[in-house]
Amino acid sequence: MCGIVGYVGPNDTVEVLLNGLRRLEYRGYDSAGVAVIDDAHEISVRKRSGKLARLEELLEANPLQAAGTGIGHTRWATHGGPTDANAHPHLGDGGKLALIHNGIVENFAELREELEGDGVDLISETDTEVVAALVGREVARQGDLETAFRSVVTRLEGTFTLLAMHRDEPGKVVAARHHSPLVVGLGDGENFLGSDVAAFVSSTRRAVAVDEDNIAVITPEEVRITDFAGHPVEFEEFEVEWDAEAADKGGWSSFMAKEINDQPDAVENTVRGRVSPSGVEIPELTALGDERLRGIDRIIIIACGTASYAGQVGAYAIEQWARIPVEVQLSHEFRYREPVLSDRTMVISVSQSGETMDTLMAVKYAAERGVTTVSVCNTQSATIPRESDAAVYTHAGPEVAVASTKAFVAQITALYLIGLHLGRVKGALSAEAAAQAIAQFDELPAKVREAVDTHEQIAQLAHWMADTRSVLFLGRHVGYPIALEGALKLKEIAYIHAEGFAAGELKHGPIALIDHGQPVFVLVPSPRTSPLMHSKVVSNIQEIRARGARVIAVVEKGDTAVLPYADDVIRLPLADAFFEPLLQVVPLQWFALELSTAKGLDVDQPRNLAKSVTVE
Repeated sequence: MCGIVGYVGPNDTVEVLLNGLRRLEYRGYDSAGVAVIDDAHEISVRKRSGKLARLEELLEANPLQAAGTGIGHTRWATHGGPTDANAHPHLGDGGKLALIHNGIVENFAELREELEGDGVDLISETDTEVVAALVGREVARQGDLETAFRSVVTRLEGTFTLLAMHRDEPGKVVAARHHSPLVVGLGDGENFLGSDVAAFVSSTRRAVAVDEDNIAVITPEEVRITDFAGHPVEFEEFEVEWDAEAADKGGWSSFMAKEINDQPDAVENTVRGRVSPSGVEIPELTALGDERLRGIDRIIIIACGTASYAGQVGAYAIEQWARIPVEVQLSHEFRYREPVLSDRTMVISVSQSGETMDTLMAVKYAAERGVTTVSVCNTQSATIPRESDAAVYTHAGPEVAVASTKAFVAQITALYLIGLHLGRVKGALSAEAAAQAIAQFDELPAKVREAVDTHEQIAQLAHWMADTRSVLFLGRHVGYPIALEGALKLKEIAYIHAEGFAAGELKHGPIALIDHGQPVFVLVPSPRTSPLMHSKVVSNIQEIRARGARVIAVVEKGDTAVLPYADDVIRLPLADAFFEPLLQVVPLQWFALELSTAKGLDVDQPRNLAKSVTVE
């Protein structure tokens, strides 16, 4: 969701803020703004609806002379539309205070009514301006920003990260965190705040994750953290594992293109240190203790969107290798159905950002009921891993494009590793099956690279189909979630109708959608490792081809059975059944990217979407 940057230090404040906002653009937004304490020790604000370029144009026409203290924001509209007036920062205390906000204040209506009853004039439709007015009123009453801030945050209901500064306290930014991400960047004679480390990683890789219901205060010389009651909180520093160059395009046309290309490395880095000739061991799970893991008799994977499809793929493998029943539930449905849980249940959450609010609240719900919680996450020291009993990081590197690619394949890889680890601990995994999986992991990065190299063929196909208005995807077994993911990618970035189906469901209704020229991607299982499913999918292809479908078959090299019935064939390297999804998804990612490009759309920042959904 919203991007947040705070800075205190000697450098060009406006440029520091803009640089941070540029690196947070991937989060999704529809307006942007900055506020600084200027050379005259007054609060100066520039903000605009639309993309960051519009704010930069405003700043070029009306520059700011900053004196080392500032906050910046990219907003994804919740309360109030994406207008200049609703853009952040918002002011309080007669323009002496500026405040920005990520999240939703659920009791803002009653707080607004209180302020208006006191004669306060509010000019926007936002919940954020209400908070700014409250903090400003308390500063006027109590004379101290930190005290005022603390008295207000305890009144707020909902989710929020807040940053505020006051003209009478230059060189200081105060921040609060409740169910929304906040990190501190530690510099030399300067310090930073951000909604994630991308906000400041070009300046420092030293960081502190701010915990739930804590307040952080930064000045150029120090960082202090307290709880909402004002009690000091000890904190630990960590080092960001990637640098700013990792989040640059590196010559690619888009971040999504770069990140598809990064997938072999994402797989390799996720496997590294966890797979050896003797077996699979994940240190983070080992720390839980083998006795605890042996007692697990049920696994629930919780996730949203693309991550839920990774969970569905992983569920097949975990059940096979560990012989534990696995179900996959959408995070936002999980706790509301009041699931039956026990201390022998393991809940595995999957989230690229580690800040997905629906998933975070589901993890908290599970933890409160004594469940073993494990996080699969791509973001170091994010909230969900810190709230879980164990965190299995995917090491895919920063993913900037809103539509997930390399995080998805890394999530599947991590879930497979978890399945193999549990299978070994529980004694359910045969030595032969373990050795076969390890051999596949050794070859996987090179095979994913071959899948990435289908780009040219897919680009030509997508540009031929630029006017396509609907695409269907079919798959069986582990190919079924990949069909769902292929459809989601098209919906996300090409804005066309797309659906994924289990191929066996065709005769139960979806075959009615097949008409002359209807494009259908079919994920064909290997005839070597899955001969029965292969023959059934070939039959499905014959059924839809007979009804006029244009069939694009994704097959392994050497599979000739589909050739008489397919209009286009995409050939992938040979792999065992469970490892096919990691290859099959790659051409589907390329297809979505190239179709979106052919339509002239923004591949990295699709409309109405945000990278990390930090509100329920």
